Amino acid sequence: MKKIYIAKNPIDANLFKGILEGEKIQAIVQGEFLWSVRGEVPITPETCPSVWIINDDDYEKAVQILRDFELQGMSTDSVGDDWKCKKCGESNEKQFSECWQCGSEKNT
Repeated sequence: MKKIYIAKNPIDANLFKGILEGEKIQAIVQGEFLWSVRGEVPITPETCPSVWIINDDDYEKAVQILRDFELQGMSTDSVGDDWKCKKCGESNEKQFSECWQCGSEKNT
């Protein structure tokens, strides 16, 4: 078993795992539950979600798929910008469509 990808968040980790599985490469995500304690523990590569391939023989193919994944901007990190709520002024991360503070929709 080899680590192939250290993700910025659990969504990216599971997205990439799904892409690998679509190419018939068995993979698992480790560390996604540590994501919930960020802020209480330092964020390091060891505390970020990571994708591991089960069969070492799939490593080269998985590396090529990872290159394509990153080049095509398929990770959630490439979608939009962080935004400020027009109702309450709270800063929200780009992946949220509603303000975490007041519940207002992003575009209202």
